[in-house]
Amino acid sequence: MLRARGAAPKPHATMTDDEILSEFRAAEALLEGHFILSSGRHSPRYLQCARVLMDARRAARLCEALAATIPADLAIAAVVSPAMGGVIVGHEMGRALNVPAMFLERPTGTFELRRGFRLEPGTRVLMMEDVVTTGLSSREATAAIAVAGGEVVAAAALVDRSNGAARFDVPFYPLIRLDVPSYEADAVPPELAAIPAIKPGSRAA
Repeated sequence: MLRARGAAPKPHATMTDDEILSEFRAAEALLEGHFILSSGRHSPRYLQCARVLMDARRAARLCEALAATIPADLAIAAVVSPAMGGVIVGHEMGRALNVPAMFLERPTGTFELRRGFRLEPGTRVLMMEDVVTTGLSSREATAAIAVAGGEVVAAAALVDRSNGAARFDVPFYPLIRLDVPSYEADAVPPELAAIPAIKPGSRAA
């Protein structure tokens, strides 16, 4: 059973953990099966954030709730997110925080700003993800933002499903933390290995 971490629901602006999970369930975004995550790990459950974000009003509700948890004294001046999964959620966070939103792409395998996006030196950036599993793409995005001249002062995500494994050098603000089991490819339980694996994410490797 997918459940929020912690003993009791906590409020996110006007939303509790149960209300946030209800948004995912209403969008049919909590999937059961055998999934290969973008990290290469295997899991019996998958959060398809794209389905949550396809409803603009739902995306706005979730991101406004998340934005309410970001301290004003961080003085965020821009939101930058990694494509593809972070594009919509980054845009919604930019709107909620009333700052510009940009996204990073991998035209040659390494994240970079394109399409005329640029950061003035020292721009205070919120690095925004949809789901954090290992923190790998977050670290790669943070490095790319630094190369572009920005300073990541905080990270955020709709969902932290890292089970505490993801580490950040800046404050991290997930809207909700979920315990979702995942396994290395050579340690998949037999009952999961018996189910054909699919790769639902946007990253090919």
